[in-house]
Formats: sequence, C-alpha cells, structure tokens
Amino acid sequence: MAGRLFWQAFRGKLGKVLAPEVKALQLCERLLNPEFALSALAEDGELLGMAGFKTSEGALVDGTLDDLRSVYGLWGGFWRGFVLDLLERETSPDQLLMDGIFVSANARGQGIGRALLEAVCEEATQQGLSSVRLDVIDTNPRARALYERAGFEAVSTEQTGPFKHLFGFSEATRMERQL
Repeated sequence: MAGRLFWQAFRGKLGKVLAPEVKALQLCERLLNPEFALSALAEDGELLGMAGFKTSEGALVDGTLDDLRSVYGLWGGFWRGFVLDLLERETSPDQLLMDGIFVSANARGQGIGRALLEAVCEEATQQGLSSVRLDVIDTNPRARALYERAGFEAVSTEQTGPFKHLFGFSEATRMERQL
C-alpha cells in the first residue's frame, strides 16, 4: 500500500524515469523502508499518509543500483540510476532531511500532512537535531503552502536545466525549519 501511495504522489516527478507503471510500483514496494518513516493510520489500520526521512543510517527510499537492475534489467537499471542520482540530496549531521511526504487522495484536506510534518519535527527534536530540511518542486504550490504554514522557510533554489522535461519541474526550493 505504501508503495502505491508513494507512486501516486511522485509519479509526476518520476513517471518518465520509472515507467512503465507496473515496474515503478514494483520498485516502490521494494525500496520503501518504513523504519525511516512516520505513518498516519485510520482506525481500521488503513494507511492515510507517510512522511519519510533520511539520515546517515538510511532513508525511506533506500535502494541500490542492484535494486534498479533487478526490476529494469542491466541497461534500464543503469540509466535510471544515473538519472535518479541527479535528485540525490546529502544529509547534514545536525539536520533531519525529509525524504518524501504523501497523503492518500481520500484523506487530503484533513490535516494529515500537517500532523505528519509536526511528527517529523518532533522526531528530529528527539534525535537532538537543530532543524528539518526538505525540497519542494515548483509544480507543487499546495505542498509549498503547507510547508510555509508549518514554519518552513525557503533558503535556496536549484534549477533542473535541461532535465526539466524529464522530471516535469523546472526548479526545487530547499526549505528549512529551525527547531
């Protein structure tokens, strides 16, 4: 279920790279590591949303070139690995790096995204970190507005250059919230 929700949230950004969808879903299920995520569950146990994070110990989306090759074959895994590496973000010892946040379509607008953000900030505080960092793409103004309401501030912007056609966005804004 988490893999499907992840794919629904990020297929606009990753769709061209991870197509076809059947293989993308297979990869998402394989790569997601719930040890590096906080989840929102309905009373019946249904997954409503998830906020992932990345540390030096691992990440919500934690895979290798071997994982890509196992799903897409040698050449397909290789070129996808190269392209996906362009999106890779390094961790900082005093900061928690968000590694994706998503809420199921039928649960949006109920405050779940905001609650997940607060839970991630609490997790960072418990780990003794001074801030939380995330990136938001220019084609997702709704997410950016949520982050701003939650106290995140823009600190820099990166252009995707010629890769904008592949990823479907032109720029990503790095945002941080001091704890």
